Amino acid sequence: MAPQILRAHDRTPAPWKNGGGITTEVVAHPHGAGTDDFAWRISVADVASSGPFSTFEGVDRIITVVDGPGMVLTVDGAEHVVDTPCAPFAFSGDAATDCRLLDGPIVDFNVMVRRGEVKAEVSVERRGTVLRPAPGTRVLAIVLDGTATPGGESVGLGRLDAVLLQDDEDPVDVTVDGVLAIVALTDVR
Repeated sequence: MAPQILRAHDRTPAPWKNGGGITTEVVAHPHGAGTDDFAWRISVADVASSGPFSTFEGVDRIITVVDGPGMVLTVDGAEHVVDTPCAPFAFSGDAATDCRLLDGPIVDFNVMVRRGEVKAEVSVERRGTVLRPAPGTRVLAIVLDGTATPGGESVGLGRLDAVLLQDDEDPVDVTVDGVLAIVALTDVR
């Protein structure tokens, strides 16, 4: 099976679960899953104003600021300044979480996994890399800034385009001119 290319222009924005913002799903598993029944979900969100985050019971989250000055997340009463671009921050989806924007709107990249089913790790790459899924792991790479070109592809990936590899696929060399977020999604049961 060939890697799956997921183009940003093919995505449809939708309201957040709590109606407080807009999210654009990159990919979810199983295919067609909603916000209540995914095993894992990867999305990009536009955050225009401060306010509460949606609660996702039994879900672990990793959020990464892509654009804008950042935010302060208050997670179960503890404040966390999340203002470094392209630096992943992990927290529990069960937690009461409130967002205070620092100085205007942001765009963030979100990874959510159902605890006990899937484990996620997010890393950031600023040069060439090899995407190599281990057994039981899927790998998604998304361009947060600039461009990237997966080996064997005649057309590169632009901003917020992604590539998804299953665990039975051969490794793929990726040339990066910008910032690439790499998500490893490992089945735990």
